[in-house]
Amino acid sequence: MTTYFGIELRRVARDYVTMFFVAVLPAFLYVIFGATQDYASAPAGHGNAALYTMISMAAYGAVTATTGVGGMAAVERMQGWGRQLALTPLPDSGYVAVKAGTAFVIAAVPVVLIYALGFFTGAEGTAGAWLGSGLLVLVGAAAFSLYGLLAGLLFRTEAAVGAASGSLVVLGFLGNVFVPLSGGLLTFAQLTPLYGYVALARYPLTEGVLIGPAGPGATQALWVPVLNLVVWAGVFAVAALLLVRRRGRQ
Repeated sequence: MTTYFGIELRRVARDYVTMFFVAVLPAFLYVIFGATQDYASAPAGHGNAALYTMISMAAYGAVTATTGVGGMAAVERMQGWGRQLALTPLPDSGYVAVKAGTAFVIAAVPVVLIYALGFFTGAEGTAGAWLGSGLLVLVGAAAFSLYGLLAGLLFRTEAAVGAASGSLVVLGFLGNVFVPLSGGLLTFAQLTPLYGYVALARYPLTEGVLIGPAGPGATQALWVPVLNLVVWAGVFAVAALLLVRRRGRQ
């Protein structure tokens, strides 16, 4: 299993296009929209605005990674890779563990890169804000491997998985990730998949204070982003389970 894990890591790392969208693009977005802006040093909860943007971009990179790995796992199994693996001593649980480990390591790449950039480019905050947000970014991203898995099961092509990862850009704008929303747009954002994950990752920094275009606003209860993340993870899981059962009957 260790050998297979190493092969998987090297295979994903050699996919330079994927790694660009997973790590380089979010880091570039952080520099453009965070570190180089005049408002970067403005206070934001237990830190500054640069740290707020840094968390958002790291979260975007992490979910792009887990969506891609989860989707490719589904496509590989349906394209016959599962039958090849059945000829080896690797059990199904080992296959799942390798994919989960691969997703975690690849998701950690943009998080480490962007947090390092933030440290050297003016992102400031308490130790709790740095460590708590980083942990929540990594843990919460696991839910979006189900989103990628769902895309792979539904369309069964690598292009569909790529489209699912690309759709995260749209979901990011709708989910208050890239641009601070307010009013009716913010209300709508709370119903979209990325909102709860990113709001939860920002919580150690903001403690629920909503940062809008005009600055800090109302405080949102913790249960709102938690409920959003749990509900969407459940939706992805149930839909993927139903598709697996339908494929089995076919």
